[in-house]
Amino acid sequence: MKNMRYILGGAALIGLPLTLQAQEQTQDTALVRTVVVEQEYNPNIMDASKINVLPQIEVPVMTKKAVEYNETPMPTAQIPVTTMQPYTGIEPLTKAKGGYARLGYGNYNNLDLLANYLFTLSDDDRLNLHLDMDGMNGKLDMDDYTKTWKSRYYHTRAGIDYRHRFRSLDLNLSGHFGLSNFNFMPEWNANKQKFASGDIHLGFKNRNKDLSLDYAVETNLLLYQRQYDLVAENTGESMIRTKAEVSGNISDEQLIHIAFNMDNAFYRKANFEDCTSIGLNPSYQFQNDDWKLKLGAHIDFAIGFGKEVRIAPDVQIQYNFSDSYLLYVQGTGGKRQNDFRQLESYNPYGQFQNQLDATYEQLNTAIGFKAGPVNDLWFHLYAGYQDLKDDLFLIRDFLIGGPLRTRLDLGQADARNVYAGGEMTYSYKQLFGFNVSAVYRSWSTPDKGQNAYGESCILDFKPALEANTQVDVSPLSALRFSLGYQHIGRSEVEGKRADAVSNLYVSANYDVFENMAVYARFNNLLNKDYQYYEGCPAQGINFLGGVSFRF
Repeated sequence: MKNMRYILGGAALIGLPLTLQAQEQTQDTALVRTVVVEQEYNPNIMDASKINVLPQIEVPVMTKKAVEYNETPMPTAQIPVTTMQPYTGIEPLTKAKGGYARLGYGNYNNLDLLANYLFTLSDDDRLNLHLDMDGMNGKLDMDDYTKTWKSRYYHTRAGIDYRHRFRSLDLNLSGHFGLSNFNFMPEWNANKQKFASGDIHLGFKNRNKDLSLDYAVETNLLLYQRQYDLVAENTGESMIRTKAEVSGNISDEQLIHIAFNMDNAFYRKANFEDCTSIGLNPSYQFQNDDWKLKLGAHIDFAIGFGKEVRIAPDVQIQYNFSDSYLLYVQGTGGKRQNDFRQLESYNPYGQFQNQLDATYEQLNTAIGFKAGPVNDLWFHLYAGYQDLKDDLFLIRDFLIGGPLRTRLDLGQADARNVYAGGEMTYSYKQLFGFNVSAVYRSWSTPDKGQNAYGESCILDFKPALEANTQVDVSPLSALRFSLGYQHIGRSEVEGKRADAVSNLYVSANYDVFENMAVYARFNNLLNKDYQYYEGCPAQGINFLGGVSFRF
């Protein structure tokens, strides 16, 4: 009888933790401890050189994972017959630091300044403050026409982001400011330039998963001013950008998704037309353990300026087999609005005399294969074809009758390319890892360059072979090294090629204390002459080093 009481008492105690978990907890006690885990803010140190890249294909992500179960039998004799001890729990982890700061300096007066702080005001409120500045000021080696150029370029960004979580939706409110100060080549008849930008963002996103429809909506006020343009000084652009998307499940495996965006652009002191751009992206999506299917289209309208109607596909099919192998086919496209922000990211030294239409990716079709044959090793192979309408390029003024290198003017023309590439990634217990990627593109123009500018202007700086490799080693938990090489070969046009990007770099990061680290990076160790942006030579051997803090 006594043994029976022990058995019943043990069974009751075994069920006790399950009962406690099912109840709503209102406060921490000695019996239950809350564990809070937050990821520390530790952004990667970015290279100061900004690189122009083409629209990339969307790489599918594998979702199917093998689940391993422990099927080892447990003899009943190993079940303890003594009374179970009370569960004491684990003490809460130390809360992650909310602040991060970094300050670095280099031999070309390179500046790397970053400060960020995340305020956790409550369980439902987050406020993030951000400030960063990067750039350089030094002499760059030029060609035969100009031996050296006292170049400078500094870019400053600041922002505030607030998020509040209501019971059924998230509210996001933010504002950002940007300022770019730089000068032009000595022969250009513009001495300096300043871009100032700002934006205000308001967005709502659904959190109630019980609703039959999921939704997100946002509106943005974007302001931008180009101060020293030759055609029109103090040229301004104001834009209201609205986005919305809604989706609803047909079944557990099927849904309908509709995305909407609209840009209302207004211009000041420029011979530009105010215009409106509207885009729709309806799609049907299906997904199960093996298949993922998306059937949709991009439908774009323009009012006031630009081509009135453009349509591009949005189709993706992928098949996941053998747990870690994926085969996909896709045909996508869509509009890239050439507003003032986009033009700066393409090439800050380019200027325009006429209003530019949006660049339209009429088709980007690809077939690819992605696999992980062993743990921590992944590779990706793909090939495809891309058709761009009204793609951007730069016209040197002397080619159209102006003085030598007076300025670079922005132009547009159609361009196509056939591409093939691959990528391989491996990591071993955060001690060693590497990444290797390469893609080759063969460019052409539909009319073989028989236009007002010629094929040499349109394709001169298009990338032919892009290759990147990086090896990361961490011999100590506090010490990390990276060695890498970047190559961007330019397209051959009329038997000539622009100089290829050839950047051999090495970087290191060492944690001096728990919340303090020092870092250093050396770029262009081969001291090669090349240009990331047309009209701006890269720095020679350059160094950037500094210290970072968490607080």
